Amino acid sequence: MILSKNLSKAFNEQVEAEMWSSNLYLSMSIYFQKAGLNGCAHWMRKQAEEEMEHAHKMIDFAIDRGGDIVINQINVVPTAWGTPLEVFEHVYKHEVHVSELIDKMVDIAEADNDHAAKDFLYGFVREQVEEESTAKAIVDKLKMYGEHHAILLDHELGKR
Repeated sequence: MILSKNLSKAFNEQVEAEMWSSNLYLSMSIYFQKAGLNGCAHWMRKQAEEEMEHAHKMIDFAIDRGGDIVINQINVVPTAWGTPLEVFEHVYKHEVHVSELIDKMVDIAEADNDHAAKDFLYGFVREQVEEESTAKAIVDKLKMYGEHHAILLDHELGKR
């Protein structure tokens, strides 16, 4: 089955969103590295790599299914960040947004009766549950430890 135009468009939009997310996390990594929070920087760099990997997987799937993938310009990401807590609150909010985008893709695949696309996308649905949970746990720890103990979390995140 060839991807429908609607689903092909959705894959293009999601590839762009994943690439933007990669740049977002890379920007956060740079921020943390400059602040001397190298564990947080490492965690964000890993996130950036993971988001780019998602884009590659989506590109490969769409091409295998006859989709038309085009890489467009990726919008600029923020470069100024606040406290570590504010950064990770932004991460959590962003992951919730990505979950919503993936859910919309599943809805399109369901409307198109594209079982292969649904199966492929359910892997991302499951992964987003983990992404949201991880980000929320980091936010909760920062709130519990207090900002002045961010170095404890920095050490923990550096082990990723």
